[in-house]
Amino acid sequence: MTVDTLASVLQPRPSPYCANNNNGEGFVHPRDRVMLQALEFYSEESAGSRCGGAAAYSTQDLCIQLDKYAVRSGPRSNIYFDPKKVTAAIVTCGGLCPGLNDVVKNLVLQLTGYGVPDGNILGIRYGFSGFYELEHPPRNLTVNSVENIQLMGGTILGTSRGGSDMKKIVESLKMQGINMVFVVGGNGGNAGASAIAKECMVQDYKCAVVGIPKSIDNDILVIDKTFGFDTAVEEAERAILSAKVEAYSAKRGVGIVKLMGRQSGFIALHASMAAGEADICLIPEVRFRLERVLQYIDYLLEVKGHCVIVIAEGAGQDILQSSDEVGTDASGNPILADVGVWLRDEVKRYFKGPGRKPADVKYIDPSYMIRASKCISSDAIYCQVLAQGAVHGAFAGFTNMTVGLVNTHYVYLPTPVIIQAPRSVNPQGRMWNRMIASNGQPDFDSDEPLRSRRYLFHA
Repeated sequence: MTVDTLASVLQPRPSPYCANNNNGEGFVHPRDRVMLQALEFYSEESAGSRCGGAAAYSTQDLCIQLDKYAVRSGPRSNIYFDPKKVTAAIVTCGGLCPGLNDVVKNLVLQLTGYGVPDGNILGIRYGFSGFYELEHPPRNLTVNSVENIQLMGGTILGTSRGGSDMKKIVESLKMQGINMVFVVGGNGGNAGASAIAKECMVQDYKCAVVGIPKSIDNDILVIDKTFGFDTAVEEAERAILSAKVEAYSAKRGVGIVKLMGRQSGFIALHASMAAGEADICLIPEVRFRLERVLQYIDYLLEVKGHCVIVIAEGAGQDILQSSDEVGTDASGNPILADVGVWLRDEVKRYFKGPGRKPADVKYIDPSYMIRASKCISSDAIYCQVLAQGAVHGAFAGFTNMTVGLVNTHYVYLPTPVIIQAPRSVNPQGRMWNRMIASNGQPDFDSDEPLRSRRYLFHA
């Protein structure tokens, strides 16, 4: 895939890391590429084959044809910005996610490593609007000021949604002499980054705009995973195991856990698999009928005495509200009805019905606790590599691009490609199949018998 570059309008110069051959490692060649598709499918009938088996990315309703290769991430021997003349801005956008401070810290460390002077790395406050709102001026970021921030959750820069007046942002960049912008954000943040890059081109302003993919829902196209996702799954697993304890310790106990996932059920899916104790997993990509879910809960209470349900926040929205009623927030994300509280109340109502045995319902919503968590070790390492790759890419002259992990290698991707649609769980894919093979749940949108594959001997 071709990534926009400023190389044709900037002068190349040797990287400061040439003095020691990048600590003896050497450099990435400008023509190094990474294959986007590791598998070659024999036929369209092969498990996981989508879009005719070509190098492509697909969701349930979308097939996006991609080039076969992506640009490899990493340091180049030639750079296109003089480090002494760089003024870099870092902005965090959207909702909180584990690892934000890790990314901010490592961006500062790598920029400083290139030789960007103290005072030339600016932390933009509270999202995109911080570029032009005077209430919160940019924060000066240095190696000393970011020390230990990775030990805290959240972001030291603050964050918000919206505020994307691109003309005002670019005018602010020009006024402050900012020629590198690092946007740490999800689909909305990367869309904003792409719009900034395009406006810079319209105004003929030479500024490298680079995205670092942050989405706790893991819903960004093409890349293997977003930072913070591993931490979210681990923290969500704790909540599921707590619900399990509450459920089996009660007489006919039902534990319900609502997890994040507006349009993509990756956290609910992976946390359910990791915990191994979710009897029912409901995600936005898989429709269900409430009556069948309630009947299945009743069946499980008879069979094993308790039940654990995991539901993603975007599941069942077609039941709670019509498509005409769905609004959007400042980032363009759908505003959802509270499906967790709704399901809890429906379960309680069902088991208070005439002729039914009562159930003891426990409800857990750990969403804000997960968002505010410090990231685990795998995410901390991932954040470090992403931040370093982002800075290398900016110095290499790339713009309107996002750094990410694809097919276990780090690459530079054109931002317009990854923001075309949210990535989602494939209901016919292997991960969903693995989960239902493990927990035994039936199809809640069909008329097949409501029996668990785990407890067929009770049928």
